[in-house]
Amino acid sequence: MGQADQHHKSALTPRNDEMTLVFPAQPMAVRQALKSSLTGLSHLKLSADERGIVEIVLAEVLNNVVEHGYAHHPGGIVELRIKRCGDMLNFTVLDEGVPLPCGDVPKQPIQTLEGPVEDLPEGGFGWSIITQLTRQMRYVRSDVRNRLDFSIALADTRIG
Repeated sequence: MGQADQHHKSALTPRNDEMTLVFPAQPMAVRQALKSSLTGLSHLKLSADERGIVEIVLAEVLNNVVEHGYAHHPGGIVELRIKRCGDMLNFTVLDEGVPLPCGDVPKQPIQTLEGPVEDLPEGGFGWSIITQLTRQMRYVRSDVRNRLDFSIALADTRIG
């Protein structure tokens, strides 16, 4: 995938409906990638809800890559690709961290927020949030590379 110093960013434009960001697998780099992604999508005039969904999903996915995928071997690279296709934003996240457990996206029950605060589970909400806010989630491991593809619907096409 290249070196961290080969950081490339581009914005989606009416003539170029694709954007690619390559950045080091570090928490501050994830924050910058989130900011760059939203800036690159700004010409699409996303609603506040759509921007929020994109930010939440990307934050969860990218932080998972950094915290879990590269936990035992920091210094890796993350590549984020975004492409608009009609009323969908399609995302691809590539990394060379450890594979997802059981070779697939975790199948977790939807977490509930009922009961006393002290009885609520610590963590475990990330994949539940991601799967609720996205469509067409697909994970594959090829050689030493993880690939996670998913889509976020725009406008009134989102399943709710």
